[in-house]
Amino acid sequence: MSIIGKKITATVDRMLGTRHPRFPDLLYPINYGYVEGIFAADGEEQDVYIIGINEPVKKFTGVVVAVIHRFDDVEEKWVAALDNLTFTKAEIAEIVKFQEQFFHFEVIM
Repeated sequence: MSIIGKKITATVDRMLGTRHPRFPDLLYPINYGYVEGIFAADGEEQDVYIIGINEPVKKFTGVVVAVIHRFDDVEEKWVAALDNLTFTKAEIAEIVKFQEQFFHFEVIM
């Protein structure tokens, strides 16, 4: 079953404009969080990039528009947006590059 197109609610623990807790040079240009109760391959709750929202939020409900598959890591990241927004693979890759540049990844849609 594919997660793409499914509605999710994310708790944002790294709001737009904040710094990564372990790597302070990494600034979040988007909201980033997790989906409570769904666990990823790393044993932590499923991470999600929230795109198309240009202000910091604490909670977000939207649709999974893509999955970031990392070839050199055990986990995948979900990408969520408001239901009425569309993005290309190239646009999503550019948006998440701030963090994914450290991995070999592909955008699955």
